[in-house]
Amino acid sequence: MRFDYIITGAGPAGCVLANRLSEDPSVNVLLLEAGGGDWNPLFHMPAGFAKMTKGVASWGWETVPQKHMKGRVLRYTQAKVIGGGSSINAQLYTRGNAADYDLWASEDGCEGWDYRSILPYFKRAEDNQRFADDYHSYGGPLGVSMPASPLPICDAYIRAGQELGIPYNHDFNGRQQAGVGFYQLTQRDRRRSSASLAYLFPVKARNNLVVRTGARVARVVLEGHRAVGVEIAAERGREIVRAEREVLVSSGAIGSPKLLLQSGIGPADHLRSVGVKVHHDLPGVGGNLQDHLDLFVISECTGDHTYDGVAKLHRTIWAGVQYLLFKTGPVASSLFETGGFWYADPDARSPDIQFHLGLGSGIEAGVERLKNAGVTLNSAYLHPRSRGTVRLSSADPSAAPLIDPNYWSDPHDRAMSLEGLKIAREIMQQAALKPYVLAERLPGPKVMTDEQLFDYGCANAKTDHHPVGTCKMGTGPDAVVGLDLKVHGIEGLRVCDSSVMPRVPSCNTNAPTIMVGERGSDLIRGLPPLPAAIFAHERNETRPRARAVVS
Repeated sequence: MRFDYIITGAGPAGCVLANRLSEDPSVNVLLLEAGGGDWNPLFHMPAGFAKMTKGVASWGWETVPQKHMKGRVLRYTQAKVIGGGSSINAQLYTRGNAADYDLWASEDGCEGWDYRSILPYFKRAEDNQRFADDYHSYGGPLGVSMPASPLPICDAYIRAGQELGIPYNHDFNGRQQAGVGFYQLTQRDRRRSSASLAYLFPVKARNNLVVRTGARVARVVLEGHRAVGVEIAAERGREIVRAEREVLVSSGAIGSPKLLLQSGIGPADHLRSVGVKVHHDLPGVGGNLQDHLDLFVISECTGDHTYDGVAKLHRTIWAGVQYLLFKTGPVASSLFETGGFWYADPDARSPDIQFHLGLGSGIEAGVERLKNAGVTLNSAYLHPRSRGTVRLSSADPSAAPLIDPNYWSDPHDRAMSLEGLKIAREIMQQAALKPYVLAERLPGPKVMTDEQLFDYGCANAKTDHHPVGTCKMGTGPDAVVGLDLKVHGIEGLRVCDSSVMPRVPSCNTNAPTIMVGERGSDLIRGLPPLPAAIFAHERNETRPRARAVVS
């Protein structure tokens, strides 16, 4: 069978591309995923996230030693399953701040990717349970809903934030990002709404769409300076599949630059150093890596106020039964349902700290679990200045890449991260949480000075799983793709995923990646862009008068 488009990677953007491109029955699409299917029930249960950072459906990669964090090596979870990160994340639906995308346009040269231009693509993707306004819509593929099983400690946390002077915000994706409140979640009917379920499952019967799992792409096949297909590494040997129109790389912020480098597209000196033949010297490939680094406070609770106790066998069984019968209880929780956005730097252009309240301790891999019930408050610095790299460790496509986020290489990032941690500690000490919180256990009362907090961060910090930027979109010498997502200097090849983002949005990156997929699908199909957003207060609409009630 011939294919017009070959998509490498069934992550959030890849699933979007497969759905949208196969809408045209005259076009044949092949979607390749190195991982397996999402048949395991854990992928669909919201609380299944707790298992995901501990190795389920992950490549098992880690960073190189971080030289600005005392040589620490961090676990670096990257999804290896259909749906990609959307199948294993905490399901938080956040889009970032309008200023993020306006900076893409004004400072990074990405005209047409400003906030007003991309907002319609966020809305096209969305099927929102509650909101239908200038910022939200319903009827799209991606289920977005409010938390199904919040606990009383969640409301206490929101009150605590307000006691510290952080306002309540009912919608972090609306007019204002700043505040504390409940997150919207990528869930529908109390099940995870992954990109696989939202975009692939409804169209699986299309005759012009083929989805192959367990298909690891070793390289993009080039003839001169044109991509003509891909080479798949399979058990039975190497297989070459040709693309009549384009190869679309959507393997994520680590996988996409890795594939380009394996194909001989990237910095020539690096490619030669690992024994890869240089086909196209493109210096920006694998550079510009950005990520959110996460610091956390863990407190012991005064009682059974979180989901830690569910780990006991009889409670685990009951929680499973409760979910299967009623879609309620602990299994219906994403475990991170409240949080917020605030300022470490009062002069920041927009909120620069994000909080996630974890309904337990030791939820994520590498995070300490308390003996008694605990609660976790994560804080992540959102505007990192540090830049890292993705490089090959060898010419062998099966070898793990060298991932260097270069955390805290800019001293400002370190200072703001520690400031965010201090704010998180203050929130946990407010009066509203006194009935729920017994005492802080990590960092603990003996850790007070900036030097002590730095040591704590070096020993305990983790990724927030938001890498972007390694196939940067733009027009400068370090750009990898143009504003149409075409790889500079190569015909028939585009990159479409989080790797093209010139800088990391101030949020979890699943929703922005789906937006890139939506916009990218229109660019590939040659469709005109959706009309830019116009807000109600700009339309000069006359508000209709309320009808008089006649008794």
